[in-house]
Amino acid sequence: MMMNILRQWASCGRPLLLSTGSIPKASRFLSTTLVRHSKLTHVDDAGNAHMVDVSDKPPTQRSATARGRVLMNRETFDLVKKDKIKKGNVLAVAQIAGIQGAKNCSQMIPLCHPLNLTKVSVSLRLVDDLPGSLSCAVEIESVVKCKGETGVEMEALSAVSVAALTVFDMCKAASKNMRIEDVRVVEKLGGK
Repeated sequence: MMMNILRQWASCGRPLLLSTGSIPKASRFLSTTLVRHSKLTHVDDAGNAHMVDVSDKPPTQRSATARGRVLMNRETFDLVKKDKIKKGNVLAVAQIAGIQGAKNCSQMIPLCHPLNLTKVSVSLRLVDDLPGSLSCAVEIESVVKCKGETGVEMEALSAVSVAALTVFDMCKAASKNMRIEDVRVVEKLGGK
């Protein structure tokens, strides 16, 4: 029964946190067993991390689109909208930061392949009709393309994440209750 539970957990694609610290033996066994029975491509049979070999894969056109947003209160939103944030134009700086985030992805994420990106676009949009106390947001979308042996999802996610962090950094003096949320891949094309 335990092995069936482990196989079901491993097949759902949830990440595993492995530690050699003070976790009980049963937990270490569970984590090791899950890694061995999962389909994680960056982990070998012994549970060691490694970079996937893509040298036998033919290069194809690849693209990925990612989205996310930074929630904020009305006062901060109005400062961004009117370009009154003391650090400068939030949307312009975040756009450039997002592009840099995609270009530097393999330097930030240890097992990502360095890719020859052919396109990175980052767009930011102001939205002020959301429910809740943080009723305004800067919505971010990135589209990343390349011709290569592996996809560009991580680059698209990095672009959105770095743009969102830049918005947060530039606005944090005006607001202490902003929230970055919903960073995700919404489309992937190319490859298999």
